[in-house]
Amino acid sequence: MLRNLVLGAASALALVVAAGAASAADLPAYEPAPAIAVPSFTWTGFYIGVQAGYGWGETKVRAFQGRGKADLDGFIVGGYAGYNVQLDGSPVVLGVETDFNYTDIDEKRGVLGARVLGETNWAGATRARIGYAFDRVLVYAAGGVAYADRSFKVSVPRVGSFKDSKTALGWTVGGGVEYAATDNVAVRVDYRYTDYGRDRFSSRGFSASADYTEHRVMGGVSYKFDTFGF
Repeated sequence: MLRNLVLGAASALALVVAAGAASAADLPAYEPAPAIAVPSFTWTGFYIGVQAGYGWGETKVRAFQGRGKADLDGFIVGGYAGYNVQLDGSPVVLGVETDFNYTDIDEKRGVLGARVLGETNWAGATRARIGYAFDRVLVYAAGGVAYADRSFKVSVPRVGSFKDSKTALGWTVGGGVEYAATDNVAVRVDYRYTDYGRDRFSSRGFSASADYTEHRVMGGVSYKFDTFGF
């Protein structure tokens, strides 16, 4: 009798173990939780910055039945602001930017027997930008409309002098390299060529026309605000 009870208990235990093994086999395999992706750097966002640099150019003058030219150069300091959009899943960056600068670009010299002073007192531009991002390095090209305050003074011995100023309007193209030192701070070097066209200056019966083309190299540092707000 005791032997039969032991054999029955052993059989029941074997059945329980077998059923447990079968149930375990039916359970889904354990999978680790997916890692949380850390967003990569993006150039998208609004930014403001300050810049300084050097500009040099040439003006060609027509006055008193003759022609001449003068070279101008000087420093530039100002600020800029813009907005970039980096396309989803792409290194392509599109943007628009405007800047305004104080300039000390001038030249005084003799032209056609007269003393000529040409000056650019302030200048700005609004440009569209397209760039290619190598993560935190952005190489870009830019172009748009440029504007500047130009003044022109001519002094003729034993005749007199006149001074006049114009707000010149022209076009500009260029490009540069920008590096995001942090998620919010970027530094850059920028080059541009600008053609302000030809303007006529006149005063007190004197008149002259002059065009002006300019090169400039600028360094800047900017702060980029977060993509979805300040």
